[in-house]
Amino acid sequence: MDERDIRLLKAISDLGTGSPEKLHEETGIPVSTIHYRLNNLKEAGVIENDLYDIDLEQFGLEVTVVIEVLADYSGSHEVVGEKLEAIEGVTQVFFTMGETDFIVIAHLTGPHMVERLIADFESLPEVDRTNSTYVISTVRDDPRALRSYSVETLLAELDEDAA
Repeated sequence: MDERDIRLLKAISDLGTGSPEKLHEETGIPVSTIHYRLNNLKEAGVIENDLYDIDLEQFGLEVTVVIEVLADYSGSHEVVGEKLEAIEGVTQVFFTMGETDFIVIAHLTGPHMVERLIADFESLPEVDRTNSTYVISTVRDDPRALRSYSVETLLAELDEDAA
């Protein structure tokens, strides 16, 4: 995988589309080259389907870390959440109840990035401490939550006309 592949995959993630025309506008890569590279990335297993889901391990982000963040802040939790979200590698931030103030999920390349991530967290004045857990194996991580429900359940729970 080279710079063009990485730029292409980043643009797909940012734009939420695999449209060669939109990807060309974003990256400047010729449309014919985009078609060729997308096919190669699909064959290599980096792009898993036509929805352009990316296999993070194949891409090189092999380490998933779940971090509990205990914070001390007087203002809004949104401000702290935004600071956590701005740290490179962070893909999800949850404000929680209980001892832990935030749960953060990050996808990284290896130990040096984990070390940098924790240092970035600890450089925030609002962060008292962190507790990091390395994910050994992902059992399920589906960005499309609706796939975990039956149509019947969704209709029963969400169809306003059925109520």
